[in-house]
Amino acid sequence: MKELKLIGKHVRRYWLQYVLGIAALALVDLMNVYIPQFTGEITDGLKAGAIDMDGVWRLVGLIVLLGGGMALGRLGWRYFLFGTSLSIQKDMQREMFAHLETLSLRYFNEHKTGDLMAHFTNDLQAVRMAVGPAVVTVFDAVVMTVMVLFQMVVYVDLQLTVLAFVPLTLVAVGCYFYGIEAKKRQTRRQEAFSSLSDKVQESLSGVRVLKAFVQEEEDFKAFARASENVKEKNLAVVKLRAVFGPSLDAVTGISLLLTLIFGGKMVLAGTISVGQFVAFTTYISMLVWPMIACGDCINMFSQASAAFQRISCIFREEPDIVDREGIPEGEDVKIRGELTLKDLTFTYPDGEEPVLQSVNLHVKAGEMLGILGRTGSGKSSLADLLLRVYDCQEGSLLVDGRPITEFPLAVLHRDMAYVPQDNFLFSDTLEENIAFGLEERISQNPELRQRIINGKIAQFDH
Repeated sequence: MKELKLIGKHVRRYWLQYVLGIAALALVDLMNVYIPQFTGEITDGLKAGAIDMDGVWRLVGLIVLLGGGMALGRLGWRYFLFGTSLSIQKDMQREMFAHLETLSLRYFNEHKTGDLMAHFTNDLQAVRMAVGPAVVTVFDAVVMTVMVLFQMVVYVDLQLTVLAFVPLTLVAVGCYFYGIEAKKRQTRRQEAFSSLSDKVQESLSGVRVLKAFVQEEEDFKAFARASENVKEKNLAVVKLRAVFGPSLDAVTGISLLLTLIFGGKMVLAGTISVGQFVAFTTYISMLVWPMIACGDCINMFSQASAAFQRISCIFREEPDIVDREGIPEGEDVKIRGELTLKDLTFTYPDGEEPVLQSVNLHVKAGEMLGILGRTGSGKSSLADLLLRVYDCQEGSLLVDGRPITEFPLAVLHRDMAYVPQDNFLFSDTLEENIAFGLEERISQNPELRQRIINGKIAQFDH
């Protein structure tokens, strides 16, 4: 239910495209069911001599017109439904990325980068298949089945229709059990893919360390194990489909065999005509697609259900560090730079021992202070607390004489310059990396960009 709510708001946004796409799909199915009837009429007319070539050409012309209408209809529903599924995938990508950027550092410490990347690739691809191709498959299968059965009863014979369709009802039972097992295997498959993505990302990011310690061979073995795990989980899905697909074909074959036996007897007895028999066998063939579609749509919905569960976990996450209610807007707040630490003690959320304990410090605005200490003494932790990457106990860290939590996060990040010890360059030009975070000031002061190019960064007024 939670997964349906997650995707429901995106589907409702494109309700008109869905209505137009489904309407076009219904028209295609409606035109499709009349082609066997016209073929049967031609067969009966020629056999009885009740139709001339003009009549044949008229019916052939109708079949051609139906074929042209079906082509235009297929173009329409593919444009609306497949296009809409791509739009929903894009919207969810943007929404999920924006939500991830609001989460605190704790979340990224607890979740691997490769696993998060898999959400944007494998999981959202499964979502797209569910809101696009799967919708087409379900609707087409249901509507086609109803229309074909109606034509079989009205145009041919009720008893023959029931006799031929009864074996096909076994598919519903098979689809139920197939869906349960398919969901389990799809979940394990997507988890294996996430593990492989994380392994690749980790190895490529740390390739210098791997080479420095001559660990390429061991790392390759670890990658091979992750790759083999993905292969096994994918094969488990393929094996299930390999059993389910032929089973559907066997049931369809039984239905067609009953049609040939009993339908042939009805033709010989004169109960139905040869044309009706030809049309009926065509209708049976047309029912093959809805039966196969049952397996395909269950497979797609199983993948999507597993993906929905993983994606919804992201959206349920809330940031740990947020602005306190009632604080003034960032535009009205300025930081002078006075810092006060009162018996500050800090322990990381996943730690047991404090990294900072009973720290007292006062720095006046405009003063310069250097803090020295060995690795792990808490220097970086103190800098993180000033930016509220983490929160400490209330009242132990004051800025301009006020608790740091009384300042909006946007103000802290705007008025405090921070140079981390671990440098990171984005995949862009050196100029853009140097100007990172100064885009608004550059747009207001074109001379600033030239100063960046000239390397006069030290002259900036912070």
